[in-house]
Amino acid sequence: MPYTDITIPKWLAPHSERMRAYAHLMRLDRPIGTWLLLLPGWWAIALADASRWDLYILFAIGAVVMRGAGCAINDLWDQDMDAKVERTQLRPLPSGRLTRREAFGLLGVLLLTGFLILISMPPMAIALGVLSLGFVVTYPLMKRFTWWPQLFLGFTFNFGALIGWAAATGVLSWQAVVLYTGGIFWTLGYDTIYAHQDKEDDALAGIKSTARLFGNNSKRWIAGFYAAAIMLFAVAVPLHASVLMILPALHFAWQVREWDMNDPASSLKFFKSNRDAGLLILLIIFLFA
Repeated sequence: MPYTDITIPKWLAPHSERMRAYAHLMRLDRPIGTWLLLLPGWWAIALADASRWDLYILFAIGAVVMRGAGCAINDLWDQDMDAKVERTQLRPLPSGRLTRREAFGLLGVLLLTGFLILISMPPMAIALGVLSLGFVVTYPLMKRFTWWPQLFLGFTFNFGALIGWAAATGVLSWQAVVLYTGGIFWTLGYDTIYAHQDKEDDALAGIKSTARLFGNNSKRWIAGFYAAAIMLFAVAVPLHASVLMILPALHFAWQVREWDMNDPASSLKFFKSNRDAGLLILLIIFLFA
């Protein structure tokens, strides 16, 4: 079997191969992407109004739904490319386990569910949610045209920081914008690590990425991205909480020091460790901000 981080566990709809393929298309077997989409929204809610447990729940459901929708859009755009990349050949569309029509059907259900969640929120949050769809739809194309697709992923994945603040307060503030910007730098770091898994296949397929752009200098760039993220997070939170941002800073330093950019398993490990870094930031905000 080719190298891949994709698994098809038996617990995913064990009695229906088609339902397992749908779950696989949504990446339900790999919840790390849902965590990374969810956490910026939770940061903003915790900073704006930590008592809004209804929003934590709605954002958790919304993250599963919209991450699934984003994955479906990505795979519909990239079906031919995925067939050329060793790690992604087993996805439902390139492997033939689902048709494009079935993928579009699932996408419609997911977008409708996300819309129903969104319209329960204040007008500013609704407007931001609609605006974010432009990034969700266009992000998968960026790897064809720019060496910085990870930047566009940052724009997309961190919109929850803006929507979460607007959902909790009805307005936007400078703190939400700073959190959003910090999240973009965070994403640039972790997704460059992730992209190193595919750099050889990407080169053959003509897929651009910051991993290919930075090459052997990737650690320096990632360290800079993480440093910028920590500084912005520290600005967004009150002073007594900003001091504690040294803890996720140490986590990021550990990632950069220990990561082996030439080992796909190492890239996957340290990419996934960003869930823990994000939860640590959430804990600091929730307890001390």
